[in-house]
Amino acid sequence: MTEFIPPGTRFLALPHAFPMKRGGTLHGARIAYETWGAPNAAGDNGVLILTGLSPDAHAAANPGNPEPGWWETMLGPGKAIDSDRWFVVCVNTLGSCKGSTGPASVNPDTGALYRLGFPELSIEDSADAAAHVLQALGIERLACVIGNSMGGMSALAFLIRHPGIARSHINISGAAHALPFSIAIRSLQREAIRLDPLWNHGNYDDTHYPESGMRMARKLGVITYRSALEWDGRFGRVRLDSDRRDDEDPFGLEFEVESYLEGHARRFVRRFDPNCYLYLSRSMDWFDLAEYCSAPCGSRSGDVLSALAKIRVGKALAIGVATDILFPLQQQEQIADGLRAGGAEATFLPLPSPQGHDAFLVDIERFGPAVANFLATLQG
Repeated sequence: MTEFIPPGTRFLALPHAFPMKRGGTLHGARIAYETWGAPNAAGDNGVLILTGLSPDAHAAANPGNPEPGWWETMLGPGKAIDSDRWFVVCVNTLGSCKGSTGPASVNPDTGALYRLGFPELSIEDSADAAAHVLQALGIERLACVIGNSMGGMSALAFLIRHPGIARSHINISGAAHALPFSIAIRSLQREAIRLDPLWNHGNYDDTHYPESGMRMARKLGVITYRSALEWDGRFGRVRLDSDRRDDEDPFGLEFEVESYLEGHARRFVRRFDPNCYLYLSRSMDWFDLAEYCSAPCGSRSGDVLSALAKIRVGKALAIGVATDILFPLQQQEQIADGLRAGGAEATFLPLPSPQGHDAFLVDIERFGPAVANFLATLQG
């Protein structure tokens, strides 16, 4: 299988023996990252972006790669995350297939791909790897760490495992642990991949590739990334024109929404490694900040709040939208409450976007000012 690495990506070699949270050690691993802007004289203007499951480190255009990035409308000169002011670092998560070491990488001990021989992956492993990137760049303390979606989980792990590493935090559509609905959806996605005969226990190649499983997994994901309100407003019950339907298949695509999902899935399946998808998906289900609760702990919600209160940042902003069914709004409110209990000046900001979990990627008219206004209050 091929790794999908954008031009201009930079790499950091992790310590030769990199320990994983759930056991096992990576040897000769690396982390992919990109940067924007420059450090100031005081070295206090660093901003770290931790991403969701599928993005690479190319969040926006930069001298190493002028192509638009996945957060192009948010990051750059004069934008909400202003690279004229901030030295911005975006890290591709450990376990991905976008440059960082993962199941699609070659195991230097064997010369073959890791595949399912990759150690069990946790959110915390990605957080620890990101800390090594900052150390290599000479950043002792960040002005802010920003995490969205899975990156919101990574940011909380990063902050609790590396105390004092950031002065502030923006958590966007993130969570301190996975809820049962989200776990159920991701479990179905993983099952769709694993039940594809061509997955072959992780031993596939470009010729024998579990495309059907990946298509189904991606469709399930896309359905949860947007809201029912948006699906209705965007597609309604519009049917495909007759020349776009397969009349020989009595159960083929008939509605515009079906065609959209099919096209989106087909564009994705060959751009992300199935084994990496499995590992990253499961790491989200395993993540639970309550593990860091100080004993004695009480109820489940009390455990999470107790753990969040152990994080020390001066300021924090937790943003979400009411139409997000994957990382519901109460999870961002919980983050703000817990950080506030730990002494942070923490704000919970619910935004009225109709676009569900993906709103932070597309509804920049709402998310951009919220992020810009928060960063404007910081020194650096």
